[in-house]
Amino acid sequence: MELTVGPSQFFWPADFWTGFYQDLTQSPVDRVVIGELVCSKRLPFYQDHIPDAISALIEAGKQVSLTSLALITLKRERKLTAELAEMGVTVEVNDLTALAHLPKGCAFTVGPLVNVYNEGTLNWLAARGANRVCLPPELPLESVEALTRVANDLDIAIEVWGHGRLPLAISGRCYHARLHGRTKDNCQFACEDDPDGLEVLTGDGRPFMAMNGVQTLSDSYACTDHQIDQLRWVGVSALRLSPQSKGFAKLCILYRQRLDQTLPQGGVAKAITADHPALRLSDGFLTGACGADWSGAS
Repeated sequence: MELTVGPSQFFWPADFWTGFYQDLTQSPVDRVVIGELVCSKRLPFYQDHIPDAISALIEAGKQVSLTSLALITLKRERKLTAELAEMGVTVEVNDLTALAHLPKGCAFTVGPLVNVYNEGTLNWLAARGANRVCLPPELPLESVEALTRVANDLDIAIEVWGHGRLPLAISGRCYHARLHGRTKDNCQFACEDDPDGLEVLTGDGRPFMAMNGVQTLSDSYACTDHQIDQLRWVGVSALRLSPQSKGFAKLCILYRQRLDQTLPQGGVAKAITADHPALRLSDGFLTGACGADWSGAS
């Protein structure tokens, strides 16, 4: 199985962003998806660094894709989307409206924010030119197996969300701006203060979810440590690791060791919780129970 690094969901300073992707050139991952997924207002802060990052990753032997926005609403965003195909690398579609801006016959990949829930959708995407699909993270293992079987016949590689805070929703409104008493157009980039999302608590003070600008995320970090062998058996091609601001280089190594079977089941979770005891892990979507459940709880 391969390791894919998905696009960062967060707003990081340009220097940190550049350093993160430079570090990935030395990481044991196979593919990197780069670009802005959540909010187009963030893009100008690091846009000029993207070509150099792509070149460095390709020189390091990584496959590289550019992500579309998760929600394309403005004329400016449509123009940005149309320009993605001009960068010379594969485009990952996270909003189906992006397909209108790809040249006819152009191969593309599909990100986890597109609702690929059934065989008909896979067939339609394959006919349109998709050659790789990262399934939505809320699918149970039984659905992953059924879709992977069809994808193999269509010559489509299937990825599964392997690790990271789960993307739950995207909105036209900015939660971070509202929290600080600002409008979306005058947000002053409040989300930069929370490089891994802002924790949201219930009324009685328990962790509930996280917010990231216009995006809602899970409080827990999805972790496929206990399902990797099953995912390999059903034919999944790759695990997707979602970037985080701390400890990501080590995380990539742990998952590489787990895929190479030099680290036993449970080894990834054990190492993560040793470094971050308060961090909550989950795999309930894959097990078909409550999404926040965790197989390692026992």
